[in-house]
Parts: sequence; structure tokens; C-alpha cells
Amino acid sequence: MSYIDFRSVNKSFGHNQVLRQINLSVEKGQLATLLGPSGCGKSTLLRCLAGLEEVNSGSIILDGEDITGKNPKDRNIGMVFQQYSLFPNMTVKDNIAFGLRLQKIPKDLIEEKVKRVIDLVDLKGKIKEYPQELSGGQQQRVALARSLVMEPKVLLLDEPLSALDAKLRKNLQAEIKKIHADTGITMLFVTHDQDEAMILSDVIHLFKDGQIEQSGVPTKLYTQPETRYAAEFIGHYNVLDKSEFDRMIGSGGESEIVIRNVQPCTSVAIRPETIEILAENDSDNQGIESASETHDRYMLPATVVDSTLHGNVLRYTFDVRGTRLHSDVLFRSFTLYPAGHKLMLSVEKRNCLRM
Repeated sequence: MSYIDFRSVNKSFGHNQVLRQINLSVEKGQLATLLGPSGCGKSTLLRCLAGLEEVNSGSIILDGEDITGKNPKDRNIGMVFQQYSLFPNMTVKDNIAFGLRLQKIPKDLIEEKVKRVIDLVDLKGKIKEYPQELSGGQQQRVALARSLVMEPKVLLLDEPLSALDAKLRKNLQAEIKKIHADTGITMLFVTHDQDEAMILSDVIHLFKDGQIEQSGVPTKLYTQPETRYAAEFIGHYNVLDKSEFDRMIGSGGESEIVIRNVQPCTSVAIRPETIEILAENDSDNQGIESASETHDRYMLPATVVDSTLHGNVLRYTFDVRGTRLHSDVLFRSFTLYPAGHKLMLSVEKRNCLRM
């Protein structure tokens, strides 16, 4: 039996059904991420596990015990909310230590535990300050430390890093992974950021409209999306209708694609980084107007539409026979192509995924 089991869980708010027959398992010590856009039900599922929302039907099992109707304070579950929820009349140190003091833990042990998490979330020098004296990012770090210090059976994190600047967010992502590895605490992390999910997760559950669209380890979701929704949400795939794909490769009939997915095909997904740019030094671009094909790849004539820089990645938009295609390459200033430049693209057939 899994450590956490959601069994046919349904939840509605009035006529709005937020969770629809959720069946989801989390292994002990796993860091599982609930990924999806706002309003898809991922935070509601977290709140049901914490006991902050009652399910309409179904059950929730934790460590072999049915906790569906159990009081939140008796579940031994820690939660970091999107809101800070700090005590305004307490210092940073007192906010973090509050739960430990309720448990009547010895003062010296409280001091030790509080110091460790303060160092962990980089709040040194702020322990005597009050919440209103802190920035939003600092307040969220206090909230994170307050949950971590309790060492709960399960730690729930509902987009806890959303208020932080990019550099600190990356640092805390690394710290959360380290905390998870060091403590073995079972964690459920909610985010709408696919990059964050890929960095943190042992397993990702992708949500859509109150249901789980696909579950798996990050590499599987990234390389083997099972639906168009999964392909568009994870990996910035080029997702083409079957007719668009056939036109792009110059096929008058059914395209022959090495596939891993099920029939029938309605869409074809191609990751931008799997598209190779050829003919870099061909200034005349002679003979580039027609597509060709080998046994394992397609050769596609393309015209540069534009390019945008994403950190160290340069994303080109190409026109291939009236179809727009994005290709990601590492940014190198000596390989910039201007709009209107013609060249050849190459993509392996195995990287064209039917769905």
C-alpha cells in the first residue's frame, strides 16, 4: 500500500465540481508535484489532505489509516500556504518557534531547531524583526521555516516560492531538494511552473479540469506526453494537426512516423530542441526549396520568421510550407540568422510523436 492514497475523491463548491474521481498514490519519502494551471484543482486536493476542506465522496488514506474525517490538528501534516499567515505580534524567531513551544519541547532543542531552519532559509539577522518589517519574500521564507521546523509526517507546499525573486527561488528549490533528501519527509508540492516541477519532483501529476491528465517521472512526462494538453503544457512542444504536419513534410497522404503512442493520430508533437538547423554556411541556399526524407529523418526547407532570446537559449520561429515551427538552440552570437533567411531543418522521425 502507498503512503498516501486518494481514492475516488470528489469535491464540489456549490455547482462547481473541482475534483473529479481523483485516484492518486504517493510513496513514503517521495516528493510529488501537482502541476497545472490555476483553477485545475491541485490546491484543493492539498487542502483536502490537510483536512482544511471536506471531500464530498471518496477517501484519503495516510500511512494505512483512513483520515478522511479526521481533525486537521491530528493529522501531523505541515502546510505552507500561498499566503504567509504569520502572527503580526511575534518576531521571526517566535513565529518559527510557535508550534514547538505548543508541544512543550525543551528550550535548548527549540533554539537548535529554529537556528537550523533560519540558516536554511537565509533569514540570519532578521530573527528579531516583525512580519510587517519584512518583504513579501522574507515573510514567505518565515512561513516555510515554520513548517519545516515541525518535521511533519507529510509536508504540503502550495506554491510557497511564488513570492520570491528568481535567484532566491532557485536557491530555495535546491534547499527543498536537499531537505527532502536529508530528512526523507514525504512532500506534496503544488505549482503551475513546469520548470520548477521538473527540478523538484520525483514524480509529477499533471492536472486538467479537476482530473489527472498524466502522471510519471519528469523525464517521462517531458519526452512521452500522452495527450495534446500534456505536450503543450510541458516542454513547449510544437503541436501540429495531422494535416499541418503532412503539409509541412510534403506528404500528400498518410505520413509514416516512428511512434510510441496509440492510434489514431490527430496531432503530432515535436520538441523545439530536437529540431536541428542545417546549411549554416549556405548563403545562396541553392536547391533548398524542396523537402527530402531519409529512412530516419525529415529534411525541411524553412524560412526564419523571427528569434527571441530565453537566457542561454535562442528560440527561432520558422515558416515551413505555411506551418510555424519553433526550434531551440544554444545561443551563440556567430550563428544568428535574420528574418527572411532560408535554410534547412532536420528532425528525426522518432522525435515526431503522434497523439
